[in-house]
Amino acid sequence: MMWSNFFLQEENRRRGAAGRRRAHGQGRSGLTPEREGKVKLALLLAAVGATLAVLSVGTEFWVELNTYKANGSAVCEAAHLGLWKVCTKRLWQADVPADRDTCGPAELPGEANCTYFKFFTTGENARIFQRTTKKEVNLAAAVIAVLGLAVMALGCLCIIMVLSKGAEFLLRVGAVCFGLSGLLLLVSLEVFRHSVRALLQRVSPEPPPAPRLTYEYSWSLGCGVGAGLILLLGAGCFLLLTLPSWPWGSLCPKRGHRAT
Repeated sequence: MMWSNFFLQEENRRRGAAGRRRAHGQGRSGLTPEREGKVKLALLLAAVGATLAVLSVGTEFWVELNTYKANGSAVCEAAHLGLWKVCTKRLWQADVPADRDTCGPAELPGEANCTYFKFFTTGENARIFQRTTKKEVNLAAAVIAVLGLAVMALGCLCIIMVLSKGAEFLLRVGAVCFGLSGLLLLVSLEVFRHSVRALLQRVSPEPPPAPRLTYEYSWSLGCGVGAGLILLLGAGCFLLLTLPSWPWGSLCPKRGHRAT
């Protein structure tokens, strides 16, 4: 009888300890399956914006500079540049669409010469078609874009901690990070636009004379605009998840069983 009571007490003690561990684990996670699914959907949206942001910052098709086609010449010149480097190309005029007065688009096959901007290393301005860049503006655009990527990575880390550790207070931090990264990317795009205008105005007086140019923004800049807007939308979704549920419950009450 004494041994049976001892084993019964030991079994009850083990069951109580297991129950306390389960309750502690549930209290630590803090995310219901429904709420976890909403966080994952918002994270998927933010991941699309992050992919577009990395693609935009890492490529050099932000703007295309096109010279006018010259009569009697078989080739023409075009260039495309981004935050880090510039590529000049010699294109065959036979490949250029007949309805274009200028050379391009830059995606056409041709002899390319790509160089990284030297104002990141030696501080020298770049010369493109007898025009000189304004390195201060270009550097500002690049630094702001890198800051946006860094803040975006911090936001991703916060949301991963929410999903893995149940730290729901990091939802608001992640939302702020994603919103700030979207704003920084959009500001970087605007600063880059000013750098393009400064480049077109800084014509070198040295021979040969600078050719006439036209410019058009390309797909890398479009990816940056889309990334900024999607990151802002993702930040809004995360902020909505941090709000208490009672205002939404009063606006959208659940359907209950009708009283008979």
